[in-house]
Amino acid sequence: FLYRHIHSQHHRLVVPYAIGALYNHPLEGLLLDTLGGALSFLVSRMTARTAVTFFCFAVIKTVDDHSGLWLPDNIFHLFFQNNTAYHDVHHQLQGLKFLGTHMSYHLVKLPEGGFEARLKKD
Repeated sequence: FLYRHIHSQHHRLVVPYAIGALYNHPLEGLLLDTLGGALSFLVSRMTARTAVTFFCFAVIKTVDDHSGLWLPDNIFHLFFQNNTAYHDVHHQLQGLKFLGTHMSYHLVKLPEGGFEARLKKD
């Protein structure tokens, strides 16, 4: 129900781009981003400086995940499996059925330069 009526708005973007990370249903933005952020701040009792650092990191990572760019030496790609390539596949039509689970993908080097993330077929 929640995916169909709320989160699916975010998945209307089949090809993700950076600002698309923040493209979502207003209710999702209010509940998850605003209230979820406030609640995590209050429950964890982090300082204001820690909160600013944490939330800036979260926004930068989210925008990077949705940028569609696989940049060399990107620290997010070294430490997180949930990265740009994962999100590229996740936002493709066949990737939607894997919401909430891990999808195997591989990077294909393009002749004109760059990479493309493709879903592995098992």
